[in-house]
Amino acid sequence: MFKWLKRLLPLSLVFVTLAALVVLWADQQLTRPLNVAGDEYLLDLKPGTGFSSMAASLAADQVIDYPVELLNIYARFTGYAGAIQSGEYRLQPGLNSYDLLALLVSGEVVRYRATLIEGWTFADLTAYLAAHPDLDKRFDSDAPVWPQLGIANPLHENPEGLFFPDTYSFVKGATDIGIMKRAYLRMLSVLDEEWAGRSEGLPFTDLYEALILASIVEKETGQPHERGRIAGVFVSRLQKNMRLQTDPTVIYGLPMVERKNLRSRHLADVSNPYNTYRHKGLPPTPIAMPGRAAIHAALHPLQDGALFFVAKGDGSHQFSETLEQHQQAVRDYQLQRRKDYRSSPAKQ
Repeated sequence: MFKWLKRLLPLSLVFVTLAALVVLWADQQLTRPLNVAGDEYLLDLKPGTGFSSMAASLAADQVIDYPVELLNIYARFTGYAGAIQSGEYRLQPGLNSYDLLALLVSGEVVRYRATLIEGWTFADLTAYLAAHPDLDKRFDSDAPVWPQLGIANPLHENPEGLFFPDTYSFVKGATDIGIMKRAYLRMLSVLDEEWAGRSEGLPFTDLYEALILASIVEKETGQPHERGRIAGVFVSRLQKNMRLQTDPTVIYGLPMVERKNLRSRHLADVSNPYNTYRHKGLPPTPIAMPGRAAIHAALHPLQDGALFFVAKGDGSHQFSETLEQHQQAVRDYQLQRRKDYRSSPAKQ
């Protein structure tokens, strides 16, 4: 009665063997490294792209050199096809099809960076973002800044100094406006944090004035450990109603073509609103983007009696408590090298 079973058994073994061979072949194809030419292959998986379309694109670029239906069947059978996430993915040599599917499901997309540097002006910032190769350019330098960023009530109408210098990570499709908005909101956050722990008795009425001084500290400081003392000199001068008398503010107020050659006539120019040799108090706006360290120094100044400082020429400064000491320091460190240099403050 089992004769029919005996006849079917060899046929079943054939089917089982064939199935095993197909599975083995499929596994070999999916295990083999993809054909990634060069150092990498960037796969841009746009929102709404179906799995089969993505796979067909890889096959067209010969990244996949086996029948693409195999990848489609496996992905649908295992659930990968419905779980992939859009974005730009970096396929590197050695990656196989199993790795590819795991990567597309993980959402570990390619990330780029934009690094904003302490001491940059707003013009430096916009020029850098306009030249960044991986950002979508949307910012219009001829149009008002804040409406473009979607900021209704900015800390100040003038954008100078209001963007926090840091490294910002982004994915493909990010815009220059998006980076600017993140940098602005980051600056507000840092200012709020530092303002909350500020020292007592500071000559500032608000965050913006603290930001202005921080920008001056940023431009004056060549040695990080001097930030507190430099801030202390400026704070002491403000408290004593003395002029700040700092070159970077004067330079900022000059036409671009004159900024590289500061002359004595520039220091005497009353028409320059940023000329702190002629105008008391803080300049109208920040003169650059200060980092957290400069902001912290401005709000935690080290006041040790010094009212003057002069650059030594090695990135550090000589601090002095009296005008006489300062004038000697100027002779020692400056006048021997530049006859028309003037860091000695005018008498009040």
